[in-house]
Amino acid sequence: MKKNTRFYLALVIFSLVGQVAWVVENMYFNVFIYRMFNASAEAISAMVAASAVSATATTLLIGALSDKLGKRKLFICGGYILWGISIWCFALIRMDVINALFPSVVSAASVGVTLVIILDCVMTFFGSSANDACFNAWLTDATDETNRGRVEGINAMMPLLAILVVFGGFMGLDQGKAASWTLIFGIIGTVVLLLGIAGFFLIDEKPVKTEENQNFFANIFYGFRPKVIGQNPTLYLSLLAFAVFNISIQIFMPYLILYYSVSLEMENYVLIMAPAILLAAIFTALYGRVYDARGFKAAVIPAVGLLMIGYVVLYFCRGTAMVFIGSLLMMCGYLAGMAVFGAMIRDNTPENRAGMFQGLRIVGQVLIPGVIGPAIGAAVLKNAEQILNGDGTYSFKPNENIFLAAFLAAAALWLVLVPVFRIIKKRK
Repeated sequence: MKKNTRFYLALVIFSLVGQVAWVVENMYFNVFIYRMFNASAEAISAMVAASAVSATATTLLIGALSDKLGKRKLFICGGYILWGISIWCFALIRMDVINALFPSVVSAASVGVTLVIILDCVMTFFGSSANDACFNAWLTDATDETNRGRVEGINAMMPLLAILVVFGGFMGLDQGKAASWTLIFGIIGTVVLLLGIAGFFLIDEKPVKTEENQNFFANIFYGFRPKVIGQNPTLYLSLLAFAVFNISIQIFMPYLILYYSVSLEMENYVLIMAPAILLAAIFTALYGRVYDARGFKAAVIPAVGLLMIGYVVLYFCRGTAMVFIGSLLMMCGYLAGMAVFGAMIRDNTPENRAGMFQGLRIVGQVLIPGVIGPAIGAAVLKNAEQILNGDGTYSFKPNENIFLAAFLAAAALWLVLVPVFRIIKKRK
């Protein structure tokens, strides 16, 4: 299936801006509540888990609804507009506002953390409706087995490019000041909102074939039926492997920026991350072709191998050069793995049911990893060193053990990949 320039423009812009918004949530919110409200590792873990549950429930509901209605564009564009507005609202969560609204509260910081978690779930509803459920369903509808590896290579490199955009764009701001966060949320929210408006003119929607008399509530749980699971063993084993892969990522990812800036004391860590991210993005854009040409097994083994080697380097090394090499290997493995698993899942998704199965994809990509991964990371950091802040409070100091735990999770992934390889071989 040959794709035109308009398709690739929509793919790049919506994928990148969507991932920029997710970076703000998945990584910047962690920094936000750490810097502004002295949040603990347990609080960060709770926020990630609550967001993961919200994202999964939303994707199941809206994905099934978009299948029933046979439309994606309205959900994508309207969702991006509301997503942008919800990001604006975080600018209102400041200590001075909290103290004014709750003058008798004992701990304004605790209130701040709670408000961020609640609003995070609201924001996730809009973001998952637009991006996780409908944009990804649109992407599945618009591609086929001849180009999904290439398209996923582009799609999968966006998370780290988004990290580069966000942290590079705002690295000069003092993250200890509320005014800096007001500017960050204002800019990101505006960009997301404007893209939602532009999407009405940019997205070329392919008509989705719908079945008559579909039961919406039955469709929500369609992918969990034993009969459906039995009919699609490759899809469900791939989703299980994807979940284990993402658990490994989520063990360290919520704490990665804090590890660079607090533990390694890299004030200009973006200057180290930037070239690693760019090289990893280029690598992934090209690596997606390996899946198209040689299949899942040949593509996933090197990707997971690179990820694990990167963990080893980051666990043992502290010097700038070796941290760069470890980060590069880790990012290459992470993005390449996301591309390969993404293409594999799309290839095995039943036709005309892309929306319903986006919820299952989020279970493997967000829900299970978002609950288990950060919890493991928090457990690993439970007795981490405490550092004294300027205001007399204490914060935890992330250590290298998060990479050891991530390595062990990645090692467990091979136990799931072996049966996937066997099914693929038998099917051939």
